Amino acid sequence: MMRLRRPIPFLALLLAGALAASAAQAQGYSRAAEAVLSQAFTATGGKGWYLLRGWRETGRQDGRAYEAWIDPLRYGLRSEVREPDGLRIDGFNGQAVWQVAPGGEITAVKDHPTLAKARTEAFFAANGFFFRGRFDGRGDYVGIRQLGGRAYDVLRVQPGGGEPRELWFDRKSHLLRRIVDRAGPQTSALQVSDYRKVGPVLIAFRIAPEGGAKGGGKADPLVREREQIVFTATEREHFSLNRPHELARVAAAAKAASGAGATAP
Repeated sequence: MMRLRRPIPFLALLLAGALAASAAQAQGYSRAAEAVLSQAFTATGGKGWYLLRGWRETGRQDGRAYEAWIDPLRYGLRSEVREPDGLRIDGFNGQAVWQVAPGGEITAVKDHPTLAKARTEAFFAANGFFFRGRFDGRGDYVGIRQLGGRAYDVLRVQPGGGEPRELWFDRKSHLLRRIVDRAGPQTSALQVSDYRKVGPVLIAFRIAPEGGAKGGGKADPLVREREQIVFTATEREHFSLNRPHELARVAAAAKAASGAGATAP
């Protein structure tokens, strides 16, 4: 004899629908912002983004060679820049910001302004707005804006504990084309271009100050000319300060830089 399934209570159905409807806004993203981000997500690789477990890139930053590691799973960012007098290492593990200067000076801080800047950089470097279940944040739809004969969907996105940025998505391609910082006393804008396919996703290889100016007069850590990107997992310890190890690497780089300067004609 066939058993009849017990009917699902109407209240349960109603609750399930309400939960599904609000899931997209769990981190404070409006429906309109979610729609724009979903289009951008699909245009740049869709579910391919979920395959990324780690991110390592090399290139030029303000004309200097750099190497960076980005964690797309949780807040984590590390960069190493080759300066004239040696190696500068910066790290952020989600809890503290640290730096080892070419001369070996170590700085490790947890104050709110410094952490806010680090969270902002790590969030946008990892395209954290695509991983709204991993990175806390808010997003609102600003509206349609016209610039240079093109129409853009503009969002205001702010990572939790970080600074807001305006993201300008081309309405035709759905690609991110501008990042505008209005958080400080002077507005600055970055152009995002040169999209290339790397593995399962499209990545912008050039993030440059608009009009050729350096971030509208202030340095922006997102400015970069990427040359190579490899998606590979990175141990979490890599984002935290290992004093003996980092000091040894910085000392070796300083010695090499000093030797190169002594032998230069």
